[in-house]
Amino acid sequence: MKKAAVLILMAAVSVMALAGCAKSGASKDEKSFTVGFDAEFPPYGYMDDKGEYVGFDLDLAQEVCNRKGWTLKKQPIDWDAKDMELSSGAIDCIWNGFTIQGREDSYEWTIPYVDNSQVFVTKSDSGITKLSDLADKRVGVQKDSSALAALEGDSADLAGTFKELIQYADYNTGFMDLEAGAIDALAIDIGVANYQIAKKGDGFIILDEQLASEQYGVGFLKGNTELKDEVEAVLKEMADDGTILKIAKNYSDFGMEESICIGK
Repeated sequence: MKKAAVLILMAAVSVMALAGCAKSGASKDEKSFTVGFDAEFPPYGYMDDKGEYVGFDLDLAQEVCNRKGWTLKKQPIDWDAKDMELSSGAIDCIWNGFTIQGREDSYEWTIPYVDNSQVFVTKSDSGITKLSDLADKRVGVQKDSSALAALEGDSADLAGTFKELIQYADYNTGFMDLEAGAIDALAIDIGVANYQIAKKGDGFIILDEQLASEQYGVGFLKGNTELKDEVEAVLKEMADDGTILKIAKNYSDFGMEESICIGK
């Protein structure tokens, strides 16, 4: 009889333990926040010399998580597969220099927090100083980027003057080809351009004439207004108390402070 009682007690303890584990697991899942980002898009998201994922947008996401009591999970993604990653639930949002314009109806967006421009970068000694100089030149751009959208949209006439428009999976490869002379210019976000030029020295220039202007927001799965509203509310708090500008100062070499638009 004692043996039966002990077995019943052990079974009850096991059930309670399993229930506790399940509850603990659910709690952990509820507190995690997985951000999808392009790991080759500095200064917004990239891998540093220590092999760690860093960047302005990731710093913002970390601060949001700190204030919400969430655990931040940084998930590098193939930019071409970002929609699949989001719809499958592998990531909670796309947060990495993500342009709102042209995608307004495809995602749930936070209010914009960065003003951004699309520009052309070329070598200092290329002789290219204005947009008309790009005629008969080989120009690079990232796949599925805002710069490509501009060149296929409002600036299609300009793109029609190029000798060739070459699409790259990431801007690092594009800059390598620009440096090697495989292309004559690169259409790119100004923040990324400033970062690359700061790293590579004085061998490159940004043309004064811009390709396009846009704003960045955090994109969530269509219909997921609850999570979007939570993150947006914290971003507004961070703007009001000066935290976003404080984080931007860490990237002042890339003009981040001047690009902040939230709270203005």
